[in-house]
Amino acid sequence: MKIALLGAAGGEVTGSAYLIQTGDANVMVDCGLFQGSQKAENGNHLPTTAALRQLHAVVLTHAHLDHTGRLPLLTRFDYSGPIYATAATTSLAGLILKDAAYLQGEDARRQNRRRSRAETPRVEPLYTQKEVDRLQPLYRRLRYDHPTEVAPGISVRAVEAGHILGSASLEMTVTEGGSARVVVFSGDIGPRGAPLHRDPVPFKHADLVFLESTYGDKEHPSLNDTAALAREAVKAAVEQGGRVLVPTFAIGRSQLLLYLLAGAFKRKTLQPFPIFLDSPMAIRATDIYRSNTELFDEEALAMQRSGELSGHLRTLQMCEKAKDSAALARKRGPWMVLAGAGMCTGGRILHHLQNHLPDPSTLLLMVGYQSRGSLGRALADGAKEVRIAGMKVPVRATTHLLGGLSGHAAQSDLLNWFGTLAPSRPRVILTHGEDGPRAALRTCIEKRFRLRAEMPAYREVIEF
Repeated sequence: MKIALLGAAGGEVTGSAYLIQTGDANVMVDCGLFQGSQKAENGNHLPTTAALRQLHAVVLTHAHLDHTGRLPLLTRFDYSGPIYATAATTSLAGLILKDAAYLQGEDARRQNRRRSRAETPRVEPLYTQKEVDRLQPLYRRLRYDHPTEVAPGISVRAVEAGHILGSASLEMTVTEGGSARVVVFSGDIGPRGAPLHRDPVPFKHADLVFLESTYGDKEHPSLNDTAALAREAVKAAVEQGGRVLVPTFAIGRSQLLLYLLAGAFKRKTLQPFPIFLDSPMAIRATDIYRSNTELFDEEALAMQRSGELSGHLRTLQMCEKAKDSAALARKRGPWMVLAGAGMCTGGRILHHLQNHLPDPSTLLLMVGYQSRGSLGRALADGAKEVRIAGMKVPVRATTHLLGGLSGHAAQSDLLNWFGTLAPSRPRVILTHGEDGPRAALRTCIEKRFRLRAEMPAYREVIEF
């Protein structure tokens, strides 16, 4: 068995993609987009290998773009096999890929307008909606805790990963030459005890483990402490009549923040104020969350069933159209806007940042991982001036980082999740993390479990 790492390796967090090759089958686990810096995004293609031209199946851990964003490129290989995913992942992935195709088309049009003046060659989007549409008939449902044969000699069992709605960790059993081996793909693991989503479920045995390491070097602040500090920051901004800008991922983080705001209004730790969900994709994703409430944790499910979840969010307004978003530039505070993109790499958050970062009464809440080279990373690191749409923008707003809201497990949760597998003495491969976090997690695994952990390079092939 060979497993080629086609992303999320070599110190890169995004672009998750594993190509599993046996004598009988070729299977991909995830097929994600590189995001963040231009250098990373330039890697958004798939190698023209024979294995990809003879692919039997694709299995997804969850819907985020860095795990699904290169799926439409498989149509270039005339792929027509199954794409296995949980029902919620299938719904969310369709939404995400449609948005990605649109944004790529818009970006290509902007670049080509500039290039026409400079008389340089035109650029083409990575893919179009037509290629996204070709994927729709290929999706097959992957049920939790139900072994499913996805290709000759390869079966997969999915369990809850606790990251976003429908997220899964995968246990892949590969039978070849009369013997069976178990390969585990952690996917993105969520923190235990996080609100809204259910806790991740660990496995008990593996021969080979691919473990994410996004926050392998740190602990998140406690949720209670994070929520208290955030409430104080928001309360101060609201009392000053300021605007609260929240760059947020449309799926997972937006719904979590709305849930936490509903809880704060319910407990009267915050007085209700206007909130704008300024992302058509986040609005659609919120509808998908409402259709899959059986995946909520017990507290969130109780709030949903009682009507409290919607009842305490009466000040929430949806910005469906661009003109609704643009109108916020003229609207006096206090108000909060949740808008994408989560790393400030595009989307409607950019014009909010451009309009309001120079205002000292503005509060900028950073609530998710910010990739190297992204505008969000610069803001999180305390930049005093940034460039948006070619213009220099001074940063006088207060920036507040909410590490405790991460959808990723911190070091201790990663070690505890892996701890149930450690007695089976698996080979350990660390992916989906920058080199610092990967190295820190490797050291912990070696000290605590007396197991060697590997840090592979991009496109390295793991032979097993």
